[in-house]
Amino acid sequence: MTGKQEFRGLKGLKKRRRMQVIGLAFLSLAAAVAAIYFFVPSTAMNFFRSPTEVVETPPPADEVFRIGGLVEEGSIKRGEGTVVSFSVTDGNRTVPVSYEGVLPDLFGEGQGMIALGQMQGETFVASEVLAKHDETYMPKEVIEALKEQGVYQEPEDQPGS
Repeated sequence: MTGKQEFRGLKGLKKRRRMQVIGLAFLSLAAAVAAIYFFVPSTAMNFFRSPTEVVETPPPADEVFRIGGLVEEGSIKRGEGTVVSFSVTDGNRTVPVSYEGVLPDLFGEGQGMIALGQMQGETFVASEVLAKHDETYMPKEVIEALKEQGVYQEPEDQPGS
């Protein structure tokens, strides 16, 4: 073999190796995207809706989403065991909620909350309920929904703040 033939052989080998590396990188990227799509739980990618959005544009029955607003005054009804029903409102519309489980300590009437679950008929069946954690906190999504409805009121300054 002469020097020129040997050089051409190495050049072809480098080109083939480069194509293999590019192909392997593409396959790795495709595998990563597929893993995220198939293995990230659907609850990690759920949408937030206000009661008005739920009433005006009902979601499909199998869609898991978050609903948030204020717990309507006088709507909390405790059933047997840990079954609780209440209504969530944004000041414009109200959606009945059913939940089986232990509610957060700060859950109460007139308080901000977000629930995760899905619609079953006209009732939102929650698998998780979150409540505000202090006197001035309200979830960002709830504040935005209440502002859109024109019913949000800024919290009064607390003593010592």
